[in-house]
Amino acid sequence: MQYRSGQEIREAFIEFWQGKGSHHYPSFSLLPDDPSLLFTIAGMVPFKPYYLGIRTPEYPHAVTSQKCVRTNDIENVGRTARHHTFFEMLGNFAWGSYFKSEAITWAWEFLTERVELDPGRLYVSIYKEDEEARDVWRNEVRLSEDRILRFGQDENYWFMGETGPCGPCSEIYYDRGERYGCGSPTCGVGCDCDRYMEIWNLVFTQYDRQKDGTLLPLPRNNIDTGMGLERLTSVIQDVETDYETNLFMPLINHTCRKAGIRYGDGGRTDMAVRVIADHIRSVAFMLADGVLPANDGPGYVLRRLLRRAVRYGRLLGFEGAFLSEYLPVLTGIMGDPYRELIDQRLSIEQIIEIEEERFQRTLQQGTDLFETEARRLAGEGRTQIPGDVVFALYDTYGFPPELTLEMAEEQGLSVDQKGFQRAMEEQKTRARASSKQKRSSLAGDVYTEIENAMGGTTFTGYEGHSGTGRVLALVTNGGRVEHVAGPADLEVILDRTPFYAERGGEVGDTGRIFTEDDTVLNVLDTVPHAGLIVHKAYLETGVLSVRDEVSSEVNDERRGAIRRNHTATHLLHETLVRVLGGHVRQAGSLVTDRFLRFDFTHHEALSDAQIAEVEQVVNARILENVPLSVQECPRDEARAMGAKALFDEKYGDTVRVVSVPDFSVELCGGLHVAATGDIGCFKILREESIGSGTRRILATTGLNVLELLQRLFGLRSHLTTLLSTDEEGLAAKAQGLIDELHALQRKAQEMQLRELTKNLDSFLDQRDVDGVLLQSGKFSRVAAEMLRDIGDRAKEKAGQPTVVVLTSVGEDDNCQIVVMADDEAVERGVHAGKLVKEASALLGGRGGGRPNTAQGGGKDSERLDEALEEIETLLREQLAAE
Repeated sequence: MQYRSGQEIREAFIEFWQGKGSHHYPSFSLLPDDPSLLFTIAGMVPFKPYYLGIRTPEYPHAVTSQKCVRTNDIENVGRTARHHTFFEMLGNFAWGSYFKSEAITWAWEFLTERVELDPGRLYVSIYKEDEEARDVWRNEVRLSEDRILRFGQDENYWFMGETGPCGPCSEIYYDRGERYGCGSPTCGVGCDCDRYMEIWNLVFTQYDRQKDGTLLPLPRNNIDTGMGLERLTSVIQDVETDYETNLFMPLINHTCRKAGIRYGDGGRTDMAVRVIADHIRSVAFMLADGVLPANDGPGYVLRRLLRRAVRYGRLLGFEGAFLSEYLPVLTGIMGDPYRELIDQRLSIEQIIEIEEERFQRTLQQGTDLFETEARRLAGEGRTQIPGDVVFALYDTYGFPPELTLEMAEEQGLSVDQKGFQRAMEEQKTRARASSKQKRSSLAGDVYTEIENAMGGTTFTGYEGHSGTGRVLALVTNGGRVEHVAGPADLEVILDRTPFYAERGGEVGDTGRIFTEDDTVLNVLDTVPHAGLIVHKAYLETGVLSVRDEVSSEVNDERRGAIRRNHTATHLLHETLVRVLGGHVRQAGSLVTDRFLRFDFTHHEALSDAQIAEVEQVVNARILENVPLSVQECPRDEARAMGAKALFDEKYGDTVRVVSVPDFSVELCGGLHVAATGDIGCFKILREESIGSGTRRILATTGLNVLELLQRLFGLRSHLTTLLSTDEEGLAAKAQGLIDELHALQRKAQEMQLRELTKNLDSFLDQRDVDGVLLQSGKFSRVAAEMLRDIGDRAKEKAGQPTVVVLTSVGEDDNCQIVVMADDEAVERGVHAGKLVKEASALLGGRGGGRPNTAQGGGKDSERLDEALEEIETLLREQLAAE
């Protein structure tokens, strides 16, 4: 055949449809502009607004090779011939241009002429009532009637939802031959075996389904087709499964060389090899599109796939981190059409290594816990892993519950799913109880009523910071009133206002609202409610009434500081992408007059050098004094400009775009400076972690930076005077004092240790436990390090097998436990780590360690005696099991 490799087939498909006049769109991101989906799951997803009639297509027809991720059958990946999490969907689409005749005949032309599939092996299915499609296949393609199969709605009809666009479809099948069949006399198109393989689905979207099920013709007919590149490649290359194509085999060969195995022998080894090949594709492409490991959302799927691949690597004998080694192989296969893999390779490798190393640290412990539980269940004749064990594996060792389920099924066990969910809910309940719930003071029903009756508020703040308006409504204590007399707290809704309502992370304006008769309201905050702008205010004296004409005046000094911080946030965002890599995505922000806070996806702390570089880049843009550009345009046009947008933010068809020319472009409804020079100066105050894979920067600008410098210089002056040194000698003088303090502390600890060990027998309670000397002692405000020193002395003096249990209660009533066992005690079955773990749990804490030394503790010091009794009981059990 003319086209053999997956790369050639992809190029042939795109070139073929370009020859038919279709516009080629490069693959869209795996993160769709659709809150109902975690990932792009099909080629039509990016074009969904065109099919719904929400937006007008830029071109009448198009072609794509779209990156897709589906995760509904992860546990089957590796087990079957064609389950994948990541795949490429070849698709051609038309909106009101060509329809069934062209879609069918051109599809046939591509398959039989361009990639030269044998026409005698092709079959098609149609919807049983779609005579138009049947006529095209029969009369234009000249396909014999016995190769056109009619199926019902379940097989050959597509619906976008319960209502909306829908239509019949026609599927093309390839007969791979008897050796792939099931041998059944009834084997044919639609059989579950691998002989008749569906390779292309042509959807004819021509109806609009109503609530009552009625089908009305759409204003225009549409085409949506999808064909998996991996599946088509396996047919053309005539291999048994997708995994034997050149899209996967380099990855599989790498695994086999590393593991010293052969692929194709069957069993769990082949499955492990396929899992790694599939999952590294998903992981790499997710990271390239900005997904980072997390405990929910797309990041959870990424983490789950990565950890599943790691576990299967362990089954092949891989030790340590190994997945990043696949990136050079993957970029060799797919780097040409997907440059993001090459451009971000180093960042992708680094994130994979960090995440893999984190999981490797707990993988063996979690596996041991699972195996221990499985053996215990087998001994008791039970077959279900308890929910609390599944939860412990998830909460303590990072095992996704789906991975535990898969491990259980491998051993013929089930999982108590309900018990796991109960444990999860209990944890959520505890978390909710320990945090204050933020409640809105707005009475939602009241404001909905006001908006329905009066209409929305017109915002005039882009043009200036003052204006006039009329009072539409007044609210006090959650209810509407006609008049308010001061002093009183109230909420005011005007027909027009220059006050910006809190949105997109930018705080609301403050200022004054006043009337001609000197009634003055201090606006303390401004918040949105649907189409209304609500002024939360305090009226000291006077009376305000509905329909009063008022003047509004924003605190312009405060707003100026907010503008500076907001524009600086845009500069910071773009700078982080340039300095750290394209994986950086905004994860949240807060813009106030005092500071800006920016949350973003990144896998590690910024170094001092990176922070300095970010500050330098942002301040360089400020010094250039570049005028900002603000414009409103269609959302598609903004996207073409490369405008950044928040993943979970909802945008209309027309959006506001704020640009720093030649630097950053973002969708934003907030307030900004006229030119970057107005910001004055930018300074990062703090950089920190706020969760796995998410960092936070706190920064400030303008006069706030001057105020900060004045405070720091004042503090430096005070310290040089206090320490009797100059600026150059300040650090050395401070270090000298610290060293001196540490020396005194060590000396005091040594004196305390000598005093304690001099009369050690008087501090320790000693008794025999089945031939082992148990020595225990209680102390107050003694550090764990000193407890270990005391334990070492006690072991030395024992002269027989011994276990030493030492506790100390601090000033905050936190209790520490140190347990130490000598070699003879360990040989008799003593495990200090297990003793400490159980005792710490009684104290409401955690602990553990090795058989000879362990440490733990908790906050419930009142149960200390109970914990010590538990240790002695467990010690007896350990010795009895010897």
